[in-house]
Amino acid sequence: MDKIVKTDAEWKEQLTDSAYRVTRQHGTERAFSHPGFPKEAGTFSCVCCGAPLFDQEEKFDSGCGWPSFTAPISPQAVEEEVDRSHFMVRTEVHCPRCAAHLGHVFPDGPRDRGGLRYCINGVALKFEAEE
Repeated sequence: MDKIVKTDAEWKEQLTDSAYRVTRQHGTERAFSHPGFPKEAGTFSCVCCGAPLFDQEEKFDSGCGWPSFTAPISPQAVEEEVDRSHFMVRTEVHCPRCAAHLGHVFPDGPRDRGGLRYCINGVALKFEAEE
């Protein structure tokens, strides 16, 4: 997969203010602030580069206020790194193609589906319905 590198000015021109703040500046949207997501089959892709990230089948309602998934679409679909911001240690999730910050992964997901909760900012995602 080819890496995508753009200047801040290019990202600002392409993205909404909130998507830029979250994906390029490691921000977080407020809980419950993103409108509801489609329920039909499809794929959630990176809003910055279009790389496929999560499948609708892995989405679940965690009650946390952000879209939650039990697993990425493939093991290579996301990359993880330690995030020590805000006086805590978490695992950040980002897009391997364009380095967009997506959210974090936590070990409190459904046990029968692997036990992980990928807590992803809604503005970092673009939904593509299955045809």
